[in-house]
Amino acid sequence: MSAPVSPWFVDFQDVWLAYNEELLKQNHFAVEAIDLKVRQGEFIAIVGPSGCGKSTFMKLTTGLKMPSMGKILIDNQPVTGPLKISGMAFQAPSLLPWRTTVDNVLLPLEIVEPYRSTFKQKRKEYEERARKLLQKVGLGGYEDKFPWQLSGGMQQRASICRALIHEPKMLLLDEPFGALDAFTREELWCILRDLWTEQQFNVILVTHDLRESVFLADTVYVMSKSPGRFVVKKEIELPRPRDLEITYTKEFTDIVHELRGHIGAMRKPVTPNP
Repeated sequence: MSAPVSPWFVDFQDVWLAYNEELLKQNHFAVEAIDLKVRQGEFIAIVGPSGCGKSTFMKLTTGLKMPSMGKILIDNQPVTGPLKISGMAFQAPSLLPWRTTVDNVLLPLEIVEPYRSTFKQKRKEYEERARKLLQKVGLGGYEDKFPWQLSGGMQQRASICRALIHEPKMLLLDEPFGALDAFTREELWCILRDLWTEQQFNVILVTHDLRESVFLADTVYVMSKSPGRFVVKKEIELPRPRDLEITYTKEFTDIVHELRGHIGAMRKPVTPNP
């Protein structure tokens, strides 16, 4: 009999990580006791104070770091190294300045198997896919421009297209809109919402912006100060599809204040007893 298939797409089982053997001996962990179960197609956001281990958690999820203890399953497979089924975008778009927008988006297909070996034969088909994706995010007409001809928001749109071009099952976003102005940021929330609604890939978003987490996610997790662990899990029960008007409602701001209260409580210095 085959083993039952787990309903969880991401499954962290009591995961601890120390960055090296020396720190492990001293029981000095970057993240500890992480138990996390994420459904297929779920959008989660992770918030918490700076330095709490959010980016370390991302490295564990993509297989760039292996846990010191515990087990991680993604899509029912144990994580043993870097995952091919995920795409990533960061705060800095890091587009290559000598490549056009469309060529930047195509980059993962040139370097990652199984696309790499067929890239030359299928280039036309792949390029069409990239151009369609760029049009979806509002970059129609900019496909053949260079990064220095694009605004910061446009570069970040191209960066998200690059993360999605190989049709990953999971998108990891590390502060992707943090450097953008408020209007551009909200525009990109809506673009990400639409892409996710259409394709239903899993999303893990690390952000400092509580409004962003509540607007986009199904579930928000709050991480404690280092060593990072998940201390609050908040299901966001606002109806979908969500538009920006919802961010001005009492229901929305109540959730943001509740999350802010959890993080504020963690940031208070501990006063020693007299």
